[in-house]
Amino acid sequence: MRPVPLVRRGLAALLCAAALGSCGGGDTPYYQGYVEGEFVYVASPVAGRLETLAVRRGQQVAARAPLYALEAVSETAARDQARAQRDAAQARLDDSATGKRPEEVDVNRARLAQAEAAAQRSAAQLVRDEAQLRAGGVSRGQLDDSRAQARADAARVRELRAQLLVDALPGRSALRRAETAETQAADAALAQAEWTLAQTRGVAPAAGLVFDTLYRQGEWVAAGSPVVSLLPPGNVKVRFFVPAAVAGGLRAGQRASVRCEGCGEPVPVRIDYVSTQAEYTPPVIYSRETRDKLVYLVEARPDPADAARLHPGQPVEATLQ
Repeated sequence: MRPVPLVRRGLAALLCAAALGSCGGGDTPYYQGYVEGEFVYVASPVAGRLETLAVRRGQQVAARAPLYALEAVSETAARDQARAQRDAAQARLDDSATGKRPEEVDVNRARLAQAEAAAQRSAAQLVRDEAQLRAGGVSRGQLDDSRAQARADAARVRELRAQLLVDALPGRSALRRAETAETQAADAALAQAEWTLAQTRGVAPAAGLVFDTLYRQGEWVAAGSPVVSLLPPGNVKVRFFVPAAVAGGLRAGQRASVRCEGCGEPVPVRIDYVSTQAEYTPPVIYSRETRDKLVYLVEARPDPADAARLHPGQPVEATLQ
């Protein structure tokens, strides 16, 4: 199941009454709040057994770094099958574009040579028989046979010459279109199989902190179930509350700074959201003086270089600039 985000209400209850004005007795008012992380949950759309977990909690990873790998025997076999089917479809398409094989063409050329030789012999025999008929050496029937043989041999020559022309032609246009469509379908099936195989390996969509790992190696991961939660630096933000008198003067892009225990120097932040909806102060800070007052939520983000100094759930004190 998808992990439950950090509980905010308990942190909001830590806000002091000075969220309506200033805390402490100094000249610069500050407003209490907390750090929140917008986590990126890396999941796979396919189910499988977790074969490799390449990261651990608290580790910093670069963009596109490998996070985990699921068992992919079935997906690999499906990819190989789709690739073989694509290669077969492409081979049929290429074959239909080239006509017959050279060896088959050579056979028809040899037959043509034999037919041409036979036609020459029958044509010569016809000339001799015609001369013999005038001299009375052959009968009319024999001359008719010679003429028929000469016509048959000449027709055989024309047939084989036409066959050589046909051998050089590609497949019929309708067949070519069908084979082209078959090849395109095979390409699409291969792309789908490769995509499915790629989904068994999780990579970091952005550089960030591995906030948590949600499965152990060898466990079954359901489709769509997050395996790793990441916290990129740009997804760290500060939430604090200000009274209505202060909220009216705030604007997106305004600079502020936050202090926290163990953070060292104040962390600069930039306001990117001011709520337009008022909220009552948390019950824990109700008092006779403040119970009727309202506060407004403000969200601000640090620069990515400073985000590592802040941790989700950490209480902070914000000062406006």
